[in-house]
Amino acid sequence: MLKWLDDHIEEVILTILMALTSIIVFLQVIMRFVFRNSLTWSEELARYLFIWLIFIGVSYGIKKEIHLQVDALDALFDRKGQLILDIIVNFFVLIFLVLMTTHGSDIVMRATRISGAIEVSMKVVYLAPVVGFALSIIRLIQNTIGKIRQIKSLDKVEEASK
Repeated sequence: MLKWLDDHIEEVILTILMALTSIIVFLQVIMRFVFRNSLTWSEELARYLFIWLIFIGVSYGIKKEIHLQVDALDALFDRKGQLILDIIVNFFVLIFLVLMTTHGSDIVMRATRISGAIEVSMKVVYLAPVVGFALSIIRLIQNTIGKIRQIKSLDKVEEASK
């Protein structure tokens, strides 16, 4: 069960969030153009779901290694050098994520506002970056461990070829 969660948690959450957002926006369009009446809560809820979608998507991007990156330096190094460079970059990204998670947690704890239309605590909305970046930290650590293993296996291949 834990292996399945590790492999699919972001995909499941993203699918649910995308489906809910799409249904809510579609419903709002139908209400507005067919029934000439709009839902007061739909745009706000869709916006908050989309915010959650974005921050969970950051974690998914790190997990699948599909996030934006500059690879100009990669051409200067062999495979082992590229992996070392990736580990260094991961270290700096990890520092950023930890800072954003801790500062985001402080903001969540101090939030007192209630949203307008759906009357939910803004803590729920402000929690999205905290959860997304916390998941990203886990994925980045997993990614870095994988790169370290790749370096070790390259070292073993080099030793065997000598």
